[in-house]
Amino acid sequence: MSTTTISEAEEILAQNLNHTLFAWAKQAGLNPINVKRGEGVYIYDRDDKKYIDFSSQLICVNIGHGNKKVQEAIQKQMDEVSYVFPGMITKARGDLGKKLAEITPGNLTKTFFTLGGAEAIENAIKVARVCTGRSKIITQYRSYHGATYGAITAGGDPRKHAVDSQQMPNIIHVENPYYYRCPWGTSSLEECGEMCADNMERVIQYENPSSIAAIILEGESGSSGCIKYPPGYWKRIRGIADKYGIMLIDDEVMSGFGRTGKWFGIDNYDVVPDMMCVAKGLTSGYLPLGGLIVSDKIAAHFDDNALPIGLTYSAHAVSCAAALANIGVYEEDGLIENAAKMGRYVEAKVEELKVKHPSIGDFRNTGLLGCIELVKNRETKEPVTPWNAGPKDMEVTNRMAAKIRELGMFTFVRWNWIFIAPPLCITESEIDEGMEIISQAISIADEYCT
Repeated sequence: MSTTTISEAEEILAQNLNHTLFAWAKQAGLNPINVKRGEGVYIYDRDDKKYIDFSSQLICVNIGHGNKKVQEAIQKQMDEVSYVFPGMITKARGDLGKKLAEITPGNLTKTFFTLGGAEAIENAIKVARVCTGRSKIITQYRSYHGATYGAITAGGDPRKHAVDSQQMPNIIHVENPYYYRCPWGTSSLEECGEMCADNMERVIQYENPSSIAAIILEGESGSSGCIKYPPGYWKRIRGIADKYGIMLIDDEVMSGFGRTGKWFGIDNYDVVPDMMCVAKGLTSGYLPLGGLIVSDKIAAHFDDNALPIGLTYSAHAVSCAAALANIGVYEEDGLIENAAKMGRYVEAKVEELKVKHPSIGDFRNTGLLGCIELVKNRETKEPVTPWNAGPKDMEVTNRMAAKIRELGMFTFVRWNWIFIAPPLCITESEIDEGMEIISQAISIADEYCT
């Protein structure tokens, strides 16, 4: 009787497909990369094929893969204690809270620790409603704030449509200052920002300013297409919020911790929010951790009022230790400065690609948070794949994504966007390697130009 043996890689694949569920995908026909290890800006599968990680996984592995300093900090904390209930304290918790107060802008002084970005958003909404006694939240259509019910309602990403019949009430969406496709057809970036801010203020007036608790904006736009904020836009929104007594919540889950060449995306605009939500780059994804960081004024509200939020794993000791070590890597290795420098290098490389590829319509980038937008015609700006395209309209996207994987790269390819958001430790030669792969993928989009 013959026996058939399967390799370790095949067994791992079978166990994952047979016994786990995968996010945002139909479960049949999946063929995920079977990861064995990671180092720097690369991941390796179980056949030792190397992939350059050009989106830092979910735009979170900011320091790169396999950093020993973070691994050692995790082990040291586990040798002491791994978990205590959130009413107890650890040195890692206090040290991390103090560090975040130092690096965040203005008077953001206290952090409630969560296990991710969506939980930070959920609790920011709760705090805003409790502190103001108001209920409504203003957010943008082209945004993403997480996948829990409140957070996915707050975002405008179309992935929410499958579940939005039961969405959280009192979320009001407004347009983004998306100058490349400006809703008002403006002739300058600044004018688009002004029109967009005017629109937000009108909506606030329509909705009754005294009913609005908070405005939520991403520090810098991410998975919705890296839509650049016009100069003065953030300051104008800060002014509107102050005018009507509305809290301003800054979602830095994706744009925080050096990603934009500053500690936080909002630092590019010299604005201080009332609350900041963080995750992802807080630990570079080495362990789950998020946080809601609040101003001293908000913190003082709860001196004599109970804070009505809580999580079993809040301020998890091992995650806090990982975050402290991770922040140390940013500082010791000069990664924030490198992000700004390499971002400028990426921008120069994309300018070269524009000459070669007629399908490149726009490139929006801040530090190492960027996205190429591909079109069939630069004059009409018709996208090579429509926004929120169905399966029958995804031919170009699917072909480009397959080519990118074949050539040894992992990055987001979404509709007519290709994202460029590698780890902040990347070098010029590694960018050159990645841009050559992206160039070959964009050649596919060129075939559809008219």
